[in-house]
Amino acid sequence: MNKTPPRWLTPLTDYGPLAVFFVAYLQADLMTATAALLGATVIALVLGYAIARHIPRMALVTAGLVGVFGGLTLFFQDDTFIKMKPTVVQLLFAVVLGGGLALGKSPLQFVMGKSLNLDPAGWKTLTIRYAIFFVAMAALNELVWRTQSESFWVSFKVFGLLGLTIGFSLLQIPFLGRHMQDEIENETET
Repeated sequence: MNKTPPRWLTPLTDYGPLAVFFVAYLQADLMTATAALLGATVIALVLGYAIARHIPRMALVTAGLVGVFGGLTLFFQDDTFIKMKPTVVQLLFAVVLGGGLALGKSPLQFVMGKSLNLDPAGWKTLTIRYAIFFVAMAALNELVWRTQSESFWVSFKVFGLLGLTIGFSLLQIPFLGRHMQDEIENETET
């Protein structure tokens, strides 16, 4: 009844709409790409639900933001909205992480706790690092879309934001190694 979804589903539903956006931009323009992004996002949600019978909260939030900013872009025929979406998303991540810490919780631990077993200090520091990173990414998006060409911004949105996030995450590996806890905490020595 509660079967595990196939491994390909999450990357497809997470990055498929972004790929559709990029290809549509290369074939037409930003308005067409925005419309394609909206359609691909809806298809990704439907596909994800049809296969996994579940839609992750983060996918719903992202789809909602795509809907709002993409819809405003198309309604007003003003690309400012779609260019600001990454800024808002990055700041939202930072606020959730920082707000969680202010409440004595680690949102990262809630999301990643099954795959990482860090000590409390590790979770706190990692959460702070990511919150700062997301603020920096929001500022960088603002800088890029306000000072560079549209085509440069589209490439930055598709490849730059993802590449920087992957790079930042990889840079955290030594830190994670120092704060990992043993999987079996109650193991006794014989």
